[in-house]
Amino acid sequence: MSTVRPFCAVRPTPEFAAKIAALPYDVMNTEEARVRAEANPLTFLRVDRAEVDFEPGHDPYAPEVYAHAAELLAAYETRGEYRQDGTPRYYIYRQTMGPRSQTGIVGCASVDEYLSGDVRRHELTRADKEADRIRHVDACDANTGPIFLAYRHSDALAAIVAKYMEREPVYDFVSEGDVGNTVWVADEADNEKIAAAFAEINRLYIADGHHRCASAVKVALKRRGEHPDYDGSEEFNFFLAVLFDADELAIMDYNRVIADLNGMTEEEVLTAIGKNFEIEKQDAPVAPDRRHVFGMYLGKTWYRLTLKEGAADESDPVKSLDVSILQDLVNGPVFGIGDPRTDKRIDFVGGIRGLKELERRCETDMALAFSMHPTSMEELMRIADDERIMPPKSTWFEPKLLSGLFVHKLR
Repeated sequence: MSTVRPFCAVRPTPEFAAKIAALPYDVMNTEEARVRAEANPLTFLRVDRAEVDFEPGHDPYAPEVYAHAAELLAAYETRGEYRQDGTPRYYIYRQTMGPRSQTGIVGCASVDEYLSGDVRRHELTRADKEADRIRHVDACDANTGPIFLAYRHSDALAAIVAKYMEREPVYDFVSEGDVGNTVWVADEADNEKIAAAFAEINRLYIADGHHRCASAVKVALKRRGEHPDYDGSEEFNFFLAVLFDADELAIMDYNRVIADLNGMTEEEVLTAIGKNFEIEKQDAPVAPDRRHVFGMYLGKTWYRLTLKEGAADESDPVKSLDVSILQDLVNGPVFGIGDPRTDKRIDFVGGIRGLKELERRCETDMALAFSMHPTSMEELMRIADDERIMPPKSTWFEPKLLSGLFVHKLR
């Protein structure tokens, strides 16, 4: 059983939605956010990364930065650019990028179900990244960035979502990257139907936003400590999410670049990799078309690497992931990269940037690159169901959920 409940969203009035909505805080650095904020004073990045309103070099984790974020959030309502719906609702949020679209239901998921493991995780989180968002959520007294959740297909939810596709939306605009964003407010009469349909779903899966989710949960636990008489119905016991049918989602490749050859020549690298892979020189960039096939860009030449039979443990859902195979058979033993989370010799390039970005990195600050076949949603859910953890940088989801379209107040 999954608990997803409606809420009274604080959201932009239609004329301001396109200006306010912004990419999530963690896909850019402070300077990139500052440039966007200077070009568009209404952008929600000023709330999510409030350090952009301070002088360059100001500590982004200083108390006054989080206090400023809360002030900016309140100012949207004061100026009339935001309003809060008077009754709890669900919202339908469709994103379109190129030929594909994904449509989610916006609601609030249960902190208790995260703690019990019924909201499944597949990544570890870092305490420093959690600490930042904990302070941000606590200061704003709100969830400002939605968690990207997935669920196994539900006919009941699909039918409800399809009904709204025929209606006039409240928001319909194109954001950065030519992503279409369309939002409908669900009828209050559908609240019970949507809640009941989610109740028939055993588990939810975090697709993207592990740090935001963990932070929201820790703020909820802090609030429970401050209110020992809580009964579980309070808003702080739930966190903002957009929930998608897993069948609609597509994971992009998450590629690797490495800074040096670990003291080897190119010929020695090829010999070492050839122990576990068939190697074929290619005349064009290699976008792997199936599992266990990799592209390698070395010495301004592309190679196709195909895993040899028996080289990986196919019975283990984690070890048989392509990201695990590359780490266990190549990056670790060949290049001496023990922990990709901390080793400065490896970097990660989201597939949205394309293979030309791998070539560019190798011509500037890196020595070689690997292109990957994307992890599948089925692999993700299988690992999460087994209560296992994926290696770092296993998944890249596009399009990213925009922040600022829905705010969930914690009281």
